[in-house]
Amino acid sequence: MRPGDPGARRSPATPWAQIKETHTAVVVLLGDHAYKVKKPVDLGFLDFTTLEARRAVCEQEVELNRRLAPLVYEGVADVLGPDGKICEHLVVMRRMPDDRRLAALVRAGKPVEGQLRQIARMVASLHGQARHGAEIDRQGGREALRERWTASFQQVRVLPAVLDAESVAEIERLALRFLDGREPLFAARVRQGRVVEGHGDLLTEDIFCLEEGPQVLDCLEFDANLRYLDGLDDAAFLAMDLERLGSPRLAELFLHWYTEFSGDPAPPALWHHYVAYRAFVRAKVACVRHAQGNAEAAGEARELGELGLRHLRAGAATLVLVGGLPGTGKSTLAAALADRLGYTVLASDRVRKELAGIAPEQPAAAPFEEGIYTREWTARAYEELSSRARGLLGFGESVILDASWTDAAHRAAAGRLAEETFSDLVALRCTALPQVTAERLARRRGGVSDADQTIADVMRETTAPWPESVEIDTSATRDQALSRALEVLLPPARTVPWRYRRPPRMEPG
Repeated sequence: MRPGDPGARRSPATPWAQIKETHTAVVVLLGDHAYKVKKPVDLGFLDFTTLEARRAVCEQEVELNRRLAPLVYEGVADVLGPDGKICEHLVVMRRMPDDRRLAALVRAGKPVEGQLRQIARMVASLHGQARHGAEIDRQGGREALRERWTASFQQVRVLPAVLDAESVAEIERLALRFLDGREPLFAARVRQGRVVEGHGDLLTEDIFCLEEGPQVLDCLEFDANLRYLDGLDDAAFLAMDLERLGSPRLAELFLHWYTEFSGDPAPPALWHHYVAYRAFVRAKVACVRHAQGNAEAAGEARELGELGLRHLRAGAATLVLVGGLPGTGKSTLAAALADRLGYTVLASDRVRKELAGIAPEQPAAAPFEEGIYTREWTARAYEELSSRARGLLGFGESVILDASWTDAAHRAAAGRLAEETFSDLVALRCTALPQVTAERLARRRGGVSDADQTIADVMRETTAPWPESVEIDTSATRDQALSRALEVLLPPARTVPWRYRRPPRMEPG
């Protein structure tokens, strides 16, 4: 063993011989090497019951893992019986130092940002050089993802009960609902070449941070279809595992670096969805381990199920209506929400003037329901708002529609839009004290809105009741109104340790 070899740095306190077991393999650690033997099991999603199948998967494991762990995988060895015949096959690896596992470093609170940035670059590079093709694209598309979700639900339900049935039902409802409304997003991902042959099983326990650079082990070798996936799906697996270890900040940093290196403009909702998917996959694996006799796996399965559910709730596409009379601060609130949450704002005043060929800041004041404010112009503006919102929601972008929303028919149309795009609908109705709105309207100069106090008074008399909306009083400070609106948009059930945001300067794809 050369002094520079990874195994040569094994701590003297580390046992010379150890045996470790997973649900698919047994790893024998001897000195500076590790030998992995596949279990002769059929778990439905894999079948290792024949010697030939185990040989093939061992060879595949070595070839694939050399992409991200070139210092580790040495080859495949044959095990001979007393009669000289081959009775088993082993993957031969250099033994990695346990104290350099990414999981161990994270648990110990060691600084790993530099290594994570390297890993993000390695994974993005792997994806950038990966094969493409019709079969790879099909496996990474929306329908294949739905099939994998559905298969996992079926597999969990036939195992001994570990996960709460109601939670599994909600996970299934939210996951499939997101897929149902995002066909344009997933079609675009395929067109953009985002579906690749990736790693498929990025976990902190299988990544070693060495002086020579990170070594990423244990690629998902037994089923090529499960390696054919969206690159963001691949990266989300590691983000999920970092969060599971109690490091959501590192998870966010890793995904930011991955999207930066890969140039991936995916919406944050897709980040949440893939993290949730990966959490449920690991929850399923924990359920399998529990069924095999590992009692501790039950708690792990429940923890992962809850993690996935939180992200599905947080990543639901959302249509937010921010309405109110002139001077009630609806545009200010809409802009503040968009800045905080990363949502897209579409404003009726701006859209109306675009349709009329008028610059947004150009005045177009007119008496009530005259000029570009007739009922016909208003209908056109709301229809255009709806059309643009539909496109954005289909791509996984949450949308804020800033308009008065005084007409019940327009609000009903927005409700239908949310249903048709399988999106959450939240209605916020801004109000303020009369003296506050009057002062705001009197100070208004050169903005996009042309409404004055006279228009506001007439609109107040013609506004239809809006009982399904939540009132947001903007009379006090901007921050107070924003906090109240965020309480409505992000109730405890939809909170996560952090909310994904695209890296600066990265626009939606």
